Amino acid sequence: MFDSSNLPRDGRPRVRWHGLVGAGTALHLARAAAALRHPLLIVARDAAEMSRLEDELRFFALPSLPIVAFPDYETLPYDQFSAHPDIISQRLRTLSRLPGLATGIVITDLATSLQRLPPRSFVDGHALTLRVGEALELEPFRLRLTAAGYASVPQVGAPGEFAIRGSLFDIFPMGSEVPLRIDLFDLQIDSIRSFDPDTQRSDQRLEHLELLPAREFSLAPESIRDFRRRFRTRFEGDLTRMPVYRDVGEGLAPAGIEYYLPLFFDRTATLLDYLPASATVILPSEHDAGLREAWHSLVERFEERRYDIVHPVLDPAEICVPVDEWLAATTALPHILLGAAPLLPALADMPATTSLQPLPAVPVVDFRTEPAPSARIDQRREETLHAFADQLRFTEGRVLLAAESAGRRELLLELLRPYAITAKVVGTWREFLDSDARIALTVAPLASGVTLRDPAVTIYAEEQLFGERARQERRRRRTDRDPARIIQQLADLRPGAPVVHEDYGVGRYTGLTTMDAGGMTAEFLVLEYAEGDKLYVP
Repeated sequence: MFDSSNLPRDGRPRVRWHGLVGAGTALHLARAAAALRHPLLIVARDAAEMSRLEDELRFFALPSLPIVAFPDYETLPYDQFSAHPDIISQRLRTLSRLPGLATGIVITDLATSLQRLPPRSFVDGHALTLRVGEALELEPFRLRLTAAGYASVPQVGAPGEFAIRGSLFDIFPMGSEVPLRIDLFDLQIDSIRSFDPDTQRSDQRLEHLELLPAREFSLAPESIRDFRRRFRTRFEGDLTRMPVYRDVGEGLAPAGIEYYLPLFFDRTATLLDYLPASATVILPSEHDAGLREAWHSLVERFEERRYDIVHPVLDPAEICVPVDEWLAATTALPHILLGAAPLLPALADMPATTSLQPLPAVPVVDFRTEPAPSARIDQRREETLHAFADQLRFTEGRVLLAAESAGRRELLLELLRPYAITAKVVGTWREFLDSDARIALTVAPLASGVTLRDPAVTIYAEEQLFGERARQERRRRRTDRDPARIIQQLADLRPGAPVVHEDYGVGRYTGLTTMDAGGMTAEFLVLEYAEGDKLYVP
């Protein structure tokens, strides 16, 4: 059982957690979430850490514990292109769930937590539930969808789209993983089914569907009118030369419209406004510096673009919450600080007239986790396998080996079999704890291992064993990509080499070919798949 004394309590709303390394952080956060009767808001340092924590939390947490992520737009502030519809869908799905979230985990990153959001009344007011047997008049419903930001298309393929074909009404609701098909009989909903957008074949039958707005703002006539009025009060110049003003006036959502969101509303909200008041916030110890770095980057982007008379931009304080205001709102809630950074502010940052007051004592909880013992396997060097087998035999307590995929799991089993090491294959963390196996093997996306004291378990992650991670980063996850490195990787390709495409998986590189595309001649990489299919990548 998780010790409740490790959590914030009345009178002591702040607790510092110390001594957490590797996967131990996610494990103890999952334990805390299970022990609390209200949600945890975990604010990671950046998008990469958020992705890692989310994966690890899903492995350690109970299946019944909700884990919802609130991602960033994966665009830079003031960019003139918009987030992928899947990202907007996930953000809206999270916002719709938060007010009623009695327990569970919400995870975001520092920069995203500063963003100003639509008020709760907008998401609530534009949500709609349709049930089988209800009456549905298509034309009023079509106008309502258009005002909510949905796009009418010939064939539905992405979130935020709908298509009407006679008595069939296809829609890809925001927040849904699959598109849905509504079959009408006269003006009544006869059936609701999910379907495959590629084959158009219907699948699972549903009794109802829930619709969220397609965007974080409305394109209803009154919203457009308010946007244009506020735009005129913010910016001077020839409005006819400003694409954003012109497009919104025509009922369109131009690229980059997310950074004009405050112009659609009298008042905006923050992520905290969507959370129950009893939520506990988890902050990295260096959150102050991380927030100020994000704010500094935002101001730099603003300074680069503030004199653009064709694409004017809003002040940073209009699209994001100032750091001091965010800190005041967040640290007023019960919160846990991860790490052992000093609590006192730097003297150099304080006014000369400031008199230091003693800060209240902050309880420190030391979990005393340690990195997993060093281990490295090289399939070409038998001595490394032998040494690792001996290490497993003499490790105190139980051992869990975490592979990145089922294939790597089977490889580990094969490598250990000649050394009489038998590992029980388990599917989940809970299954491992409930088993009596001393050594077990599972598939889990853990970035690094850890040695725990309670329970006495050593977890080895694949990166420790093989030196590099085999798993692919999830699609559209923003990473720091060096163009020079990409070119070098392409130059290193040889015909027959395996290549991982982020959308289509593992194929084999067969060479380059020249093709005409859009009236231009360009070189394409040719990837061949096991089914005989070929993919041409520009």
